Amino acid sequence: MSAPPTEKGAPIAGKNELIEYLESGCRPPDEWRIGTEHEKFVFTTDDLKPLPYEGEGERPGIRDILEGLAALGWEPVLENGNPIALKHDGCNITLEPGGQLELSGAPVRNLHETCNEVNQHLAQAKQVAEPLGVGMLGMGFAPDWRREDVPWMPKGRYDVMRRYMPRVGSLGIDMMVRTCTVQVNLDFKSEADMVKKFRVGLALQPVATALFANSPFTEGRPNGFVSYRSHIWTDTDPDRTGMMPFVFDEGFGFERYVEHVLDVPMYFVYRDGKYIDASGQSFRDFLDGKLPALPGERPYMSDWSDHLTTLFPEVRLKKFLEMRGADGGPWNILCALPALWVGLLYSSEALDAAWDLVKDWTHADRQALRDVVPRQGLRAPFRDGTVRDLAKRVLEIADHGLRRRDTMDGSYGQDERQFLTALRQIVETGETPADEKLRRFHEEWGEKTAPLYKHYIY
Repeated sequence: MSAPPTEKGAPIAGKNELIEYLESGCRPPDEWRIGTEHEKFVFTTDDLKPLPYEGEGERPGIRDILEGLAALGWEPVLENGNPIALKHDGCNITLEPGGQLELSGAPVRNLHETCNEVNQHLAQAKQVAEPLGVGMLGMGFAPDWRREDVPWMPKGRYDVMRRYMPRVGSLGIDMMVRTCTVQVNLDFKSEADMVKKFRVGLALQPVATALFANSPFTEGRPNGFVSYRSHIWTDTDPDRTGMMPFVFDEGFGFERYVEHVLDVPMYFVYRDGKYIDASGQSFRDFLDGKLPALPGERPYMSDWSDHLTTLFPEVRLKKFLEMRGADGGPWNILCALPALWVGLLYSSEALDAAWDLVKDWTHADRQALRDVVPRQGLRAPFRDGTVRDLAKRVLEIADHGLRRRDTMDGSYGQDERQFLTALRQIVETGETPADEKLRRFHEEWGEKTAPLYKHYIY
């Protein structure tokens, strides 16, 4: 999640400025960039426990990881004197509520640069973590930690969310402290282009969920899901999650999305280094200077930017589109998520083909797909086939889109299609990361989850 804002700008005069903020994200295709984000669980290798923020004695803490990375050239971002994020060359490292470490990558031009960035970050993280007896794991849900096992990070926004979440859903706390994801942020050239990409992204997000399914355990036992992380979003907060059927309504665009965001209850306002609890209050009232938490004050654009980050739908619009449906995963699959969506959305021919695939789906079709995939993954039935059949077609379209980009790596003469290899294998075998772990759990690991830390450590 985001680090604290650093600039406020001028107070917002009215709703049109909010619309213009989103519109300002439009850019020509030659300026489109790729921003990849991924989270991972951090644990001590001797007892497989999550790290607290502060270490104690010989026991390391998350702060030690951040300070170790700072020694490699990252600049700390402080909150109340504590390093809670790092930044360097357009990248950010931030902390999720339970100490999950997130890389928010710089906007880069192609998938080769994305994968180089991911590899460099993970190599640095390993360089810092190993001497401390710390490991990192990519999964969608912590395989054996209980809620009460996970320490909370000292970030003010999380205190507000922690109090609010139980009012609106039963799994929001689990979302905060026991989940990890990988996502990609992509650009659009116009409002019409944004709308088309938004619709394709929403419709096909369950396919990404199925391909990257990697959260089959809860507290050491199979939980009946292949993507329990995806299921968690169904009982987190109905105001700010879901498939947003209005995106498919005629006339949808920036203004309609702004209207939607204005109706989502707020969490907080950031002022003078502090997060002020405004949970459940209205941004519309804030625009009119009537926010109970700050009577008489009007919002700055930084407040709007903050508020946009507190929505958690399957696809999220800011000045770019975020594809949010995938579980965190192993090192070899992190570059596959941006490859999938770049292939689908960054070639006009591929985008047309993807839209042709989904344009006759009803809201009931899209919701049914979203509902069934967390449990059944690629085996889920859909129309006259399965999600695996659908995934094959989606990968064909993505492959075509990457081939048309014709962007070579400069070293081995390979184009960006190489990053789809892991997904091709998943579709060919029908075995997702979750299926693989469940198989090994029953056949190799004596129905224990502890071995997976050794097998899948970064």
